[in-house]
Amino acid sequence: MSDSQKLCFHCSTLVPSGVNIELAIKGKQESFCCPACRAVTQTILGSGLDQYYKHRDNANGERPTSQEDENQLSLYDSDAVQSQFVRTLADGTKEATFVIEGIHCAACVWLLEKHIGSQPGAMSFNVNLTNHRARLIWHPEQAPLSDLMKSIQSIGYTPHPYHPNQEEQLYQQEKRRAIYRLGIAGVGMMQVMMMAAALYLGAAYVMEDNIQTFIRWTSFIVATPVVLYAARPFFTAALRDIRTRHLSMDVPVSIAVGGAYLASIWATFTRSGEVYYDSVSMFTFFLLIGRYFEMQARHRTGLAGNELANLLPASATRIDVNGETLVPVSELKPGDRVLVKPGHSIPADGILFTAHTSIDESALTGESLPVSKRLGDAVVGGTMNVEQAIEVEITSSADQSRMTAILNLLDRAQAEKPKVAMIADRVASYFVAGVLITALAVGITWWQIKPEDAFWITLSVLVVTCPCALSLATPTALTAAIGTLRKIGLLVTRGHVLESLASSTSVYFDKTGTLTTGQLSLRATHSLNGESIEDLTRLAAAVESRSEHPIASAFTPFFEVAADSATNYVGEGIEGSLNGRTIRIGKPVFAAQIYPGEAPAHPDETGIWLLMSDTSGPIAWFVIDDQLRPEAVDAVKQLQSLGLKVGMLTGDQPANAARIANELGIDHFEANLAPESKLERVKALQAGGEKILMVGDGINDIPVLTGAQTSIAMNGATDLAKTSADAVLVSSDLLRIPQAIKLARKTGNIIRQNIGWALIYNLLALPLAATGFIAPWMAAIGMSASSLVVVGNALRLISQK
Repeated sequence: MSDSQKLCFHCSTLVPSGVNIELAIKGKQESFCCPACRAVTQTILGSGLDQYYKHRDNANGERPTSQEDENQLSLYDSDAVQSQFVRTLADGTKEATFVIEGIHCAACVWLLEKHIGSQPGAMSFNVNLTNHRARLIWHPEQAPLSDLMKSIQSIGYTPHPYHPNQEEQLYQQEKRRAIYRLGIAGVGMMQVMMMAAALYLGAAYVMEDNIQTFIRWTSFIVATPVVLYAARPFFTAALRDIRTRHLSMDVPVSIAVGGAYLASIWATFTRSGEVYYDSVSMFTFFLLIGRYFEMQARHRTGLAGNELANLLPASATRIDVNGETLVPVSELKPGDRVLVKPGHSIPADGILFTAHTSIDESALTGESLPVSKRLGDAVVGGTMNVEQAIEVEITSSADQSRMTAILNLLDRAQAEKPKVAMIADRVASYFVAGVLITALAVGITWWQIKPEDAFWITLSVLVVTCPCALSLATPTALTAAIGTLRKIGLLVTRGHVLESLASSTSVYFDKTGTLTTGQLSLRATHSLNGESIEDLTRLAAAVESRSEHPIASAFTPFFEVAADSATNYVGEGIEGSLNGRTIRIGKPVFAAQIYPGEAPAHPDETGIWLLMSDTSGPIAWFVIDDQLRPEAVDAVKQLQSLGLKVGMLTGDQPANAARIANELGIDHFEANLAPESKLERVKALQAGGEKILMVGDGINDIPVLTGAQTSIAMNGATDLAKTSADAVLVSSDLLRIPQAIKLARKTGNIIRQNIGWALIYNLLALPLAATGFIAPWMAAIGMSASSLVVVGNALRLISQK
């Protein structure tokens, strides 16, 4: 951000260029991105709640302990403040998203979810270990939000209301603190190591006692800030874990660092025994550098998720009777008309009111090329206008937009844990208890065998077996994979999707709107009176242009001139007049009523047959049909090549279903199925051992989407179908399904590799440390390296295409 760019005083978003909205606060002119933020600020200050901004900006990691600080949390009960990060759900409960500061590992997540989830009023509390984002659903009549935030603070964590820009600021603050601690630990380690080398040489070649004492005291002075400042996060977390009676890796780390430091102080003051200032400093440095790289990877995945939220602009140009007015996006409401210039994002969902343009939907669907849009087409908020300035009529407010719904679904999917993640969390917790017991046994044993080595060997055991890699194995892989799926156009809305996709044995499709485009088209024309096909289709298009029936769209490509008059007969067809010629199109019996005689028999082909006639007799047969999606054949072949059984369940006629199945190479299909029949069929197949992935789009597919192990709704599906499905194919490209299954299988492999690596590392390192072959500094490097291997392995999923 350049110096000329300003952040909004209230919401911390960038102030758009050309916007000059200011307010004097405590003698200083503050800038705002929109009038609404200034109004909210005036409301907060006018209510005497000026401490809100001081508290909001307090991101130094210190939790409030005084009554005054706790009272400041009551500001978050204000509707004006909650409007920034809280939304009301359909059942009257509320949902808030936070970024939790102070999380170190899976044990922190377990503690937060267990503690907050048991508070009065809290209905659910899910925390994502990868990006430290938490989703709280609570009943506002049973508990105010401030009480639940106090509960989070009471166990040592700091909740910050989630906003993408503010999250980035927190990332910067966390990174800055990590660099400070790393720098102090690194400089201290180098100095102490040089003095330790002198002590080792002195032991070999006899060093005078006063020089040894001087070096020990100097080492003590240099190592003290390393322990008290650089290693402080380990001690803070360990004290919290002990207070809440839940063990994490910070407990053995703190015991190791604190124990070695205290033992060294005793040796320094009493001039007896060995000092471990070098081991303590080196251990702390390598631990911090491992956490730093882990933090960088976590920030990378978190910011990747924020890219979607940042697509929505902060302001929009509204067109009204007074001309063009720059307004905040939050003020837009259905019916408003906005101006969107080329290269700018569309502020909310709406309808295009310009002849044509191109829209870049790549961030939403994964489609690399801009999509052509015409007058009356729907456009999605957050997508980018490419060609020319356009006018858009808003159809839904920003908080009800499709982009907001996608963000909510993504947060829910990332917050829900699959079974393997919950098992890994429990194993990691028990593992720490096992480490402490093992370290105690090793220490007692070595004290009996060789007391002078007992301390550092115990130290090595404590360090080398910390289960960081085990805790990171699953969440890093899941977060990376869900982000990659979103980029290719498959929006995951449930946490179990990756597991169930990877284990699927069968894929069943609905037909209309899923394997086909769902748009009727003219497949064939049979002339009955010798007129040319071109003349017949133009004549039919002229009559059908006066109809609103879906079948009429099949003739739209042939339209040149409209009929002089037309009358629609519901359920039968349409009668029109062109240049004095009366035409009927529709069911054979209906069309045959305007001439003497009966309707001819139609050719023996599948499809919807329409007869066109005039007063002299029948003149043409038209066959209308739904068209296959262009990529459907390749998608089915790729799924079959993955060893999956591919089938089709449809409510359409058997003849039409057989034709589609034959064109696609699908052997298993059933037609004439009612919605409940589809569900019964899927249940029966699942009872036979199949693990079914169901793909559908309509309201009639909702029962079967709900009943299948895994379900995907097409982008054009009804809102209810999308809500019922486990994932939404935003790009409407069926080739993304085999791609997603391959990614899900790779994710499962990476999770198993990560867990296997973590377990093998600990099983190999523990006996080596217990038998004295690993020094404490080697243990610190090994533990950090094992975590980096796990994170680096998971990051391979981000580049997967």
